Amino acid sequence: MNVPILLDCHGPVAYLTLNRPEAGNAVDAPFARCLLERVKAVAEDPAIGCVVIRGNGRMFCAGGDVKALHAAGEVLPDLLREILEALHPAIELLCGMDKPLIAAIHGPAAGVGLGLTAAADIALAEPKAHFTMAYSRIGLTPDGGTSWLIPRLIGLRRAQELSLTNRRVTAHEAAEMGLITRVVAEGTLPQETEALAQMLATKVPGALGRTKELLHSSSTFTLGQQLESEIQAIEKQAQCAEARAAIADLVLRR
Repeated sequence: MNVPILLDCHGPVAYLTLNRPEAGNAVDAPFARCLLERVKAVAEDPAIGCVVIRGNGRMFCAGGDVKALHAAGEVLPDLLREILEALHPAIELLCGMDKPLIAAIHGPAAGVGLGLTAAADIALAEPKAHFTMAYSRIGLTPDGGTSWLIPRLIGLRRAQELSLTNRRVTAHEAAEMGLITRVVAEGTLPQETEALAQMLATKVPGALGRTKELLHSSSTFTLGQQLESEIQAIEKQAQCAEARAAIADLVLRR
């Protein structure tokens, strides 16, 4: 039986690989539990400086496993709760951990596949990738943080259209609207991802983590609250030896 989420490290970069290629990397209960376990492991490992999430097979992530949902019958609500009680903490931890998260999207992403895309700090995609919300198509509502993350990336009006119509978005359109960071040249996604991840992994980790916190809070804080958060964050970071070392290194190199 395949392990649904593979974890391997290239130096300070951890790769989380969605590994249900025969099912389009669709999410079922074992997948969700394994994802949470793997995310906890990389978030807590001080040797890891950057995390990459990617998929095996033709698709990045097809969303929920509709065959498993269909088989659940009348206990479908119980199955969904079982899945989301593991999946949602994993999404929250991916967003909140102090390590940068890169999504490397080589193929179609639907449903929670968009949640994983949107949770990333940087999302790179092959030209053949495309994106669909897909929830209303199967008579369900958004999960995986998509109803919170997607409007903050592309705006409420666009999020309404994609959520209600399930319109397919190409990789280039996704980049234009801010759903992903950029489209890479065909066939270069692994190399582009590795180079970016290794670069981020060598940055000052505390500064990156606090920067992530500031960016996430900016959409809900007032300007005054955000300015106070910036003071608190930069004071805390200035107390760290890594900040003083980075400043000294820049001055000495100049």
